[in-house]
Amino acid sequence: MNSAEPSQLDIIIPVYNERGNIVRTLQSIARSVKTPSRLLICYDREDDDTLAAIRGNRDAFGGLTIDFVRNRGRGAHGAVLTGFAASEAPFAVMFPADDDYNAGILDAMVREAETGCDIVCASRFMPSGGMVGCPWLKAVLVRAGNFTLYRLAKLPTRDSSNGFRLFSRRVMDEIVVESDRGFCYSIELLVKCHRLGWRIGEIPAQWFERAHGSSRFRVIKWLPAYLRWYFYAFATTYLKRSARSVPVRASSVGRDIRR
Repeated sequence: MNSAEPSQLDIIIPVYNERGNIVRTLQSIARSVKTPSRLLICYDREDDDTLAAIRGNRDAFGGLTIDFVRNRGRGAHGAVLTGFAASEAPFAVMFPADDDYNAGILDAMVREAETGCDIVCASRFMPSGGMVGCPWLKAVLVRAGNFTLYRLAKLPTRDSSNGFRLFSRRVMDEIVVESDRGFCYSIELLVKCHRLGWRIGEIPAQWFERAHGSSRFRVIKWLPAYLRWYFYAFATTYLKRSARSVPVRASSVGRDIRR
């Protein structure tokens, strides 16, 4: 990765006390990613131990361009929207702070996006993908939800719920995010993109239960919010809801929203 080139990809990493994970994750990105990129570390508090871990190991990251971005809101949702607001590259990917094994697919995700995809999903449920060590309740809900969305609602990805995915500039700039908690924004943008008829791609990815720290994913707490967008996908397919029902920003109203 040549940090002197204009960034083609902003890698947004929400963090919360990720000292035990972040150094390995950034080292894997430095080793694997060739696309000119910038890292946006989105954090809530100045005393977050992630920040000290990064600042104390700068020489280990091979010249990565790293910006620290204070979250405008609290929690995972605030970090994500802060990352979108700070992003300036043609593409942005939401990357987990504890993921030191998937950096090698980021270049492929960018290449897929450059073919015309507005969202590229990192898919655990396509050939060569995998999910290992997931708690049983979360695994059942995730697999059932993704299977029905792919097979019945006809979403063009086998992994609708993974928050690790790439978004085009058009998605970030034009589609209004209505969700207000957790990682619900991710499935919301996916089903809205599908309703608009914008292209969605997927690349196989791995997922392993984290070894250090606790996950911020709250499956039961966020389930009602997820269900809203689950049924939205079915309404698109079976009730034939149109693209005109998707809220878009004022700057995009009145022009063709399709490529």
